[in-house]
Amino acid sequence: MSRYTPTEFAHQIGTGLLSFPVTHFKDDFSFDEAAYRANLDWLLGHPAAGLFAAGGTGEFFSLTPLEVERVVRAAVEQTGGRVPVIAPAGYGTAMAKALCASAEAAGADGILLLPPYLTEAPADGIAAHVEQVCKSTRLGVIVYNRANQVLDEVTLERLAERCPNLVGFKDGIGDLELMTRIHARLGDRFTYVGGLPTAETFALPYLTLGVTTYSSAIFNFVPDFALDFYAAVRAGNHTKVYADLNTFVLPYIGLRNRKRGYAVSIVKAGMKAIGRSAGPVRAPLTDLTEAEQAELKTLIARIA
Repeated sequence: MSRYTPTEFAHQIGTGLLSFPVTHFKDDFSFDEAAYRANLDWLLGHPAAGLFAAGGTGEFFSLTPLEVERVVRAAVEQTGGRVPVIAPAGYGTAMAKALCASAEAAGADGILLLPPYLTEAPADGIAAHVEQVCKSTRLGVIVYNRANQVLDEVTLERLAERCPNLVGFKDGIGDLELMTRIHARLGDRFTYVGGLPTAETFALPYLTLGVTTYSSAIFNFVPDFALDFYAAVRAGNHTKVYADLNTFVLPYIGLRNRKRGYAVSIVKAGMKAIGRSAGPVRAPLTDLTEAEQAELKTLIARIA
């Protein structure tokens, strides 16, 4: 059972940077639980306000439901209450509800509701999906505005009234006008989470829109840099933020943008570069080339 009420969960995740660990695979692409647990211990040597298990960077889309539960359970057991564990739910409504149930059974503290798989849907259908998932669980839910799951401020307000445990809004679109409308209308009803690929690029402007935290993929392999960057954002230290953007984040994004899917692949490449390999990515993603891996290692050395 979660140690947090939905309201307590929402408050906690807004207090600091969020860790978004990869899921470790062996060479045969099976889940490497021992390596995953050991890495969580290393990550928890660096303060985080919450931990996403088997999320987007954790290759949720390539895991079976049983593997998702195994990853979440391992995260809950290994963290031992040191940090809230946020489990994923997604695909169709029935499967999302089943994943919420398995997350509760595994002891997760909250849910990240990812977009439904493949199908296009109207706004009222997406709203019905979110409502049904929220009402299926006692856990606090963060809805991820991304891909085919885009909610506007009017729909979110209605869902907030109908679903008390819908306590978080994660943005993966980057529409500043939409974010302004949402924050203006809903204020502190939600904890707002930055969820764009390499969220550091949007961290400073999003702070003015109530987005007090974000899920940091680079936390996986340069946690001290990620935490220092987050502290500079929260302090409004524009000089340091832009220096760090130019030194590391923007060149990193340039490498990430070379191939579709590299937003995940480059994180595992970063793990390999620092000597903490998490194994390969699963298809349909592809790993960085040897030359790109070498470029990334050189880039990391700039901030080591």
